Amino acid sequence: MRLLTHNMLSSNIKGVTNGFPLRIEAEKVVEKEVDLNSDFLKSMFSKIDWKVLVEATRSIGYTELPNEVDPSMLDSDDFLRRFHHALLQLHLEEGALICPETGRRFPVTKGIPNMLLHEDEV
Repeated sequence: MRLLTHNMLSSNIKGVTNGFPLRIEAEKVVEKEVDLNSDFLKSMFSKIDWKVLVEATRSIGYTELPNEVDPSMLDSDDFLRRFHHALLQLHLEEGALICPETGRRFPVTKGIPNMLLHEDEV
């Protein structure tokens, strides 16, 4: 599961008002080769919650993204490579996504999060 997907998810447990972003607890992260597409990265840049992406990548041990960004950084090949790696090449294979409000753990197995709610959470 790509980190982008993780951080777009939020907890839908009944009564939860602060379910985004889900925290990542990584047991196994893998890197998968993906061709770098600068145009794609530039189009996605404005859609990314940068603070959440940085927090997510740091939680799995990737510390190469800057805390602050601006669109002019998209002219840097080095920045694009780091952004590409964080966004498209790091995959959570095993671990959990954790609701920031309730602490509810959603397990991730073989890259697939189990977001099914218990009956009392619907």
